[in-house]
Amino acid sequence: MEKIIEYMLAEDEGFGDITSNAVVDEGKIVNAYIISKDEGILAGINIIRDLFEEFGVQVKFWMAEGSKISKKDLLLSCKGDARTILLLERTALNLLMRMSGVASAANHYVELVKGSSVRIAGTRKTSPAIGKFDKHALKVGGADTHRFALDDMVLIKDNHIAACGTPLKALLRAKENTSFSKKIEIEVESLDDAVECVKNGANIVMLDNMGPAEVKEVLDKLNELNIRQNSLIEVSGGITDETLLDYANLGVDIISIGALTHSSRSLNFSLKMEEISQS
Repeated sequence: MEKIIEYMLAEDEGFGDITSNAVVDEGKIVNAYIISKDEGILAGINIIRDLFEEFGVQVKFWMAEGSKISKKDLLLSCKGDARTILLLERTALNLLMRMSGVASAANHYVELVKGSSVRIAGTRKTSPAIGKFDKHALKVGGADTHRFALDDMVLIKDNHIAACGTPLKALLRAKENTSFSKKIEIEVESLDDAVECVKNGANIVMLDNMGPAEVKEVLDKLNELNIRQNSLIEVSGGITDETLLDYANLGVDIISIGALTHSSRSLNFSLKMEEISQS
């Protein structure tokens, strides 16, 4: 994450902040404040603190990670070199707004299923290079991160199956070639494939792009065969606010939603700087 932030700063600075260098006195010390223009869940504030402090800017929190925030809330104040704060401003705000947006979206879905045992999870459909920031934000919002990277667990998807032949063949090969320490999940699109994969020891079976009626049919069949408890059942694909409870009320274990990271709206924050009074 540090390397990613380092690159973000270098990309934004280019060959130097010619505006600040032209109009702001070198060594000028100022106060600055990050203020919310939005409502939601705050995420990334600890990362922003570390960023500022690494460049010698003093930071004070007014809101903690995971706090519910409202418009006009003061999130953070800092004191330091004006040129430095201006150099860090956009990178800090972009990360903080993005992460808070993801956390807010995650929290929204988590609250919708509150009281049930279902877990809301993200996916790997994150923005390039900032996946770990998105995953952190999901956790702050109360959602499960799912896989951080390809080495976390085996997740057999449609293209793996296409290269292997059938879901069952792919599952059996994975079990043969994978350490006991790694969970195996497989994505299926039919009742028969779901049943076969549960029977053959998949830790998690993902019902991909199935409607609530199709998911109910799968769960009913697994219960009828007395194997429902053998695997966690995850549903994914096109699930929205309007359909979320239709799936949650069926008794699935996990609902994964790519939109939490690929389509969430960044919250709107602003950094305001002021000259320190000499009196």
